[in-house]
Amino acid sequence: MIDYVIVGAGSAGCVLANRLSEDPRVHVLLIEAGGSDRNPLYQIPKGFGKLFDDPTKVWHYPTRPFGPSAQSEIWPRGRVLGGSSSINGMVYNRGHQADYDELVRLGNPGWGWDTILPIFRAIEDNALGATETRGVGGPLHVSLPRDPDPLCEEMIAAGTALGLTAVVDVNESDGERIGHAMATIKDGRRFSAARAFLHPVRGRRNLTVVTGALATELLFEGDKVIGVRARDAKGGLVDYLARREVVLSLGSLATPKLLQSSGIGPSDVLRAAGVELRLDRAGVGAHMREHRCLALKFRLKEDLGYNRLLSTPAQQGVTALKYLLNRKGPLAAPAYDVIAFLKSRPELDRPDAQLLMGPWSVATYKAGETVAVEREPGVSVVAEVLRPTSEGSVAITSADPDAPLRVDPGYFGSDHDRRVGVDLFHRMREFFAQEPIASRLMHETFPGLEIQSDEDVIDAALDGGYCGYHAIGTCAMGPDDADVVDSRLRVRGVGNLRVMDCSVLPTMVSGNLNGPIMAMAWHAAELILDGA
Repeated sequence: MIDYVIVGAGSAGCVLANRLSEDPRVHVLLIEAGGSDRNPLYQIPKGFGKLFDDPTKVWHYPTRPFGPSAQSEIWPRGRVLGGSSSINGMVYNRGHQADYDELVRLGNPGWGWDTILPIFRAIEDNALGATETRGVGGPLHVSLPRDPDPLCEEMIAAGTALGLTAVVDVNESDGERIGHAMATIKDGRRFSAARAFLHPVRGRRNLTVVTGALATELLFEGDKVIGVRARDAKGGLVDYLARREVVLSLGSLATPKLLQSSGIGPSDVLRAAGVELRLDRAGVGAHMREHRCLALKFRLKEDLGYNRLLSTPAQQGVTALKYLLNRKGPLAAPAYDVIAFLKSRPELDRPDAQLLMGPWSVATYKAGETVAVEREPGVSVVAEVLRPTSEGSVAITSADPDAPLRVDPGYFGSDHDRRVGVDLFHRMREFFAQEPIASRLMHETFPGLEIQSDEDVIDAALDGGYCGYHAIGTCAMGPDDADVVDSRLRVRGVGNLRVMDCSVLPTMVSGNLNGPIMAMAWHAAELILDGA
């Protein structure tokens, strides 16, 4: 008999499977709609770009139209063991101490920095060595780029000219700082959640992993969840029963989808979709927050950086061959090479913005489309309002599990986000006006110097910026009856059901979410095993 059924083998699910199966008396089943991560492209850090067009490997979630041009975009998510950690940009951030203490302030005891920092130290195998804030010997390897392009050092120097502190480890402090991006990469190969937490324990007799199983609905006995129904690769339905609990780890889009499809969600959404209401929960699928990246691109005066190595099939082939020989070069690097945390205004008490930079540039594209590196040399930067307050939503449109979700991004819907976004954009331009990088630049290629007014800045971010792929909040935890889950991640009004993924976050963690959600899942396993 299975004790725990974990639905979703992404960053959180892999950690939960590892931790819950440590006790040989506990039987754990992990089900994943996607397949194996054996394809070599999953292992090459920048290989994920070749996978994005394949719906058997990547989920494609179209959004509702937004922005002045009323465009829609595709939000990709990993459909594979490791989930989105197998296709993400691999940048490893931990967030700020104040982010976790804010969870406690909002009524979620046990999630403060005093709890989470020791977990980060426990899970890390940090190439920089152990300190009071870093760990070694853990299952998750994180490292700096092996052979950064010289332009990266010039971007860091420009940051110091702007007043930022150059650091070796950008996760060591929470002040204004700049440095090479830490990444979940080891020896030039991606280190996904599956590689770190799942594959090393696949031999445990009390752990079963099922792939190709799409969860379609939860199974109930009265007001308790007793399992989940899934559709296998041949279209047949299989019921997986849990003696203790079912844990949903499908992410901020698919977790509320499964809850709503099972009758737990806003009554009006379920009624419109033709789903019988079991529990009216307005918060399921609501309060979503997502980073919208403002973009800035420049043409270089000289043929420097990565573009010449990646812009044509022939050049890609040569670069790939060199990568296979020494696991170095641009294919061994994370999505962005340099990262900075800064304040949009000097009077703030901590950074409210993040810059991600690289010695390359791509043609303008929409999220989910194939990315094409420009032939002419360039550098680029994207920037995020770290803690957005704008809210979007996720809702099912039909009882059919294959029907598309209605995803409303809600970008820049608040005065706070628009104000910080405008200030941040001007700081981005100020950054690239600093030496030594300023002398390398020919001109701004996007959005162009004609973009000056506040309205034009936001419009450019909406029409030509990018999704951060950091959605949170659609099953947010909190102390009130209206909150979807409590501080122990139990779904209110339903027995034997928990949620552990980014959807439980009521506020955004400052930066990329892969590291934080793995640490939170580590703690969640303790809560589950304690029966709390």
